[in-house]
Amino acid sequence: MHTSCTGISYRRFIVSGFFVLTLATLFFMLVGQAVSVRAAPENFGDGTSRVPGQYIVVFKDSVTNIDVVERELIERTRAERLDTYRYALRGFSAQLSPEAAERLMLDPRVEFVSEDRVVSIDFDRSYDESRTESRVESRRVNSLATPTSPNQTVPTGIRRIGAMGLLNMGSGVEIAVIDTGIQTNHPDLAQNIAGGKNCLRSGNYQDQNGHGTHVAGTIAGIHNTQGVVGVASGAKLWAVRVLDRKGSGTWSQVICGLDFVTSKAPANGGAIAVANLSLGGSGTSDNNCGLENNDALHRAICRARDAGVTVVVAAGNSGVNANTSVPAAYNDAVITVSALADSNGTSGGGGPATSYGADDTFASFSNYGMVVDVAAPGVNIYSTWIGGSYKTISGTSMASPHVAGAAALYLASHPGALWSSVRDALVAIGEPIGSGHTDPSGKHPEPILQVAVL
Repeated sequence: MHTSCTGISYRRFIVSGFFVLTLATLFFMLVGQAVSVRAAPENFGDGTSRVPGQYIVVFKDSVTNIDVVERELIERTRAERLDTYRYALRGFSAQLSPEAAERLMLDPRVEFVSEDRVVSIDFDRSYDESRTESRVESRRVNSLATPTSPNQTVPTGIRRIGAMGLLNMGSGVEIAVIDTGIQTNHPDLAQNIAGGKNCLRSGNYQDQNGHGTHVAGTIAGIHNTQGVVGVASGAKLWAVRVLDRKGSGTWSQVICGLDFVTSKAPANGGAIAVANLSLGGSGTSDNNCGLENNDALHRAICRARDAGVTVVVAAGNSGVNANTSVPAAYNDAVITVSALADSNGTSGGGGPATSYGADDTFASFSNYGMVVDVAAPGVNIYSTWIGGSYKTISGTSMASPHVAGAAALYLASHPGALWSSVRDALVAIGEPIGSGHTDPSGKHPEPILQVAVL
């Protein structure tokens, strides 16, 4: 997730340095006939882009009549409201002029105003064709057609972390996938779908990209006779769509997703206890929930954390220190996950080398650093895909859902545990270096996820 970030500062208000995820390197085109190529990590590309005339307005906590204040400010500035936030943030996003945004910052009830920014998830769509089972040729992901599905296989990542044959399947725990949505009628996911939220301006929370469905399968693919099985096959999934079919959206939409999740968090009478964000971009953390650098995304994640949600995020795929990527750098609020290259589903390094390193070593693309808490398999991960299909892709986005599923297992046996307790428990039982994996790079002291004792 290597991106650059620029901020445009106006005279009387603070602009948060948000980030984008754009198409980066290694784009394959399949022309004429199908070509089988290796699985590649999804790439968060370089670049930054603000959304002209679009802002996030955050109120001070002292504001009590928030609905009245929002309505007044919208009318006064002739703004076009986009989203209203009441849980992860107290404020709104809107389209308005820079001059109006500056005037809003002068209002004593406003804490800060941030430019909205474009975000996208795009990855190289090359894949190991021999590992892909297509059930539906049409791109219409909501089709009710049910062709014969492949027999169930246990993905290497599930085997590598010891997630098969557990009595604890995460039952009773609800997990939000904040992503491109989920194909909710996928035969390996349908019975585990609890509901969803669409934070785009139109459509619903069905996945039209594939990324969110892939993440969902690793977290909670159903243990049946077909397809794949996830880490926490008894957990329930919420499809929170913040990105469109091209994998693009805005940070106001991501905060909309976090607002929805927080509204259904344990502290607010709901049951969403885990959220997975396999996305990110350039930025740093003030280690104080954005209170010092006016980071609305950080603020929203901390509010979700405080409401009882364990937030799991991908470290990033640029092979750099993750302290330059957010939300990975939010060490005070998230569990950050790097990627292991595992080719045979067992420890010990006895499998063939992968395109991103030897078996049981850290993936060459994976970010690293002190903010990284734990690693999980992230190379050649086989999981559910749109169209009722299955696909193999690589990236820290594929490692993160293994840990989200593990968090659900821990919470199923330790209900109400704080996010920090979940993190510390997973780190404590993880596989230390030299006990099944090696680190030739010398950059990854974090343990490898193990869940057999959860």
